[in-house]
Amino acid sequence: MDRVIFHSDCNSFYSSVELLSRPELRGVPAAVCGDPESRHGIILAKNEPAKRFGVQTAETIVSARRKCPDLVLLPAHHELYRQYSKRVNEIYARYTEFVEPFGIDESWLDVTASWHLFGAAPGAVAHEIRRTVKAETGLTVSVGVSFNKVFAKLGSDYKKPDAVTQFTRENYRNVVWPLPASSLLYVGRSASRELASLGIRTIGELAVADPAVLTASLGKLGAELSRFARGEDDSPVRSIYDKQEVKSVGNGLTFPHDLTSEAEARTALFALSDEVASRLRAHGMWASAVQLSVKDPQMKLISRQTQLPSPVCTGRGIAQAALELLRANWRFPAPVRALTVTALGLSHGAAEQLSLFDGDAPAKSDKRERLEKSLDAIRGKYGPSSIAGGSVLKNDLGLGGLSIRPPKPK
Repeated sequence: MDRVIFHSDCNSFYSSVELLSRPELRGVPAAVCGDPESRHGIILAKNEPAKRFGVQTAETIVSARRKCPDLVLLPAHHELYRQYSKRVNEIYARYTEFVEPFGIDESWLDVTASWHLFGAAPGAVAHEIRRTVKAETGLTVSVGVSFNKVFAKLGSDYKKPDAVTQFTRENYRNVVWPLPASSLLYVGRSASRELASLGIRTIGELAVADPAVLTASLGKLGAELSRFARGEDDSPVRSIYDKQEVKSVGNGLTFPHDLTSEAEARTALFALSDEVASRLRAHGMWASAVQLSVKDPQMKLISRQTQLPSPVCTGRGIAQAALELLRANWRFPAPVRALTVTALGLSHGAAEQLSLFDGDAPAKSDKRERLEKSLDAIRGKYGPSSIAGGSVLKNDLGLGGLSIRPPKPK
């Protein structure tokens, strides 16, 4: 028996939440964005009228206002979005225990064993969920219904807003296969270009392509996309009772002005790494790899990773790796608009690779770890800004606004 999977996506989530308290803007082009004065001038979300002007998520405010001069800009309220996300997922949990969030505004639901308790057919249950979310929160959702997660996700994207779309064994070849390959989950710009170079532009063409050719071109992703296009995704939907694995911990910042020297970048990297490390320690985790992402004023992004000699949970260890990546991949005075540091390869332990030769053994960092844990305790008692390095506090890079504070473990 086929599974019954829903993917429910809140429509224009950030802007929809903001407009709940600003109903006069419902028919006016509006967008949620970062602070333009702090150069966080990126569109985070837009409402339907703004979409009709071609305003897109992640484009600059300057670009968006060229398209729509009367665009109303709204500040972001992330804590409010988290509250609404929790409310919506609590509604989903009335229908099944298998609810897996995919970002703050969308979730998969596996209702295989429970849909018959709520309606005559899966589509009818999806409509009931849609109406319930709207009645209780004021938000609208689009729901995709299918026999796997990938096609359910495609269904929620297919028709918006406030709609239900069903892809079945009987109709997916006629409806899904003619869609652009870029519509499929995990087909980003790079993968889309690579597929186009192979003459693959639709999901149907991807489905019938030779998996060996796809693997040779895209690696493991090629084989995975081949299965997805044929409707062979069998990945499960997690239960709400399953503890979600933390796979990475990262933090980034767009600076008030472009960084044009290594000294400025070094200060920023150590501050960002300090916050990442404090969150790692809150989870009781160590990182075995570090990723650095660098964005220039033209919004071009590069990301590089490096393995660490041994796992770390200290800001200094993470920052040193990030700084080495920066030195190897960036040449100042080329300007830097934003930096992101991410700890990867996480584990609940700090096992080290022992060496036969003392000189090759990883340096111990127990003293540094104890020091940084002491800083965690001070910040936990007196606030996130109670203690920091002088370079963090005495600069014009906007680092004083970082919340260097470990979150409470869940």
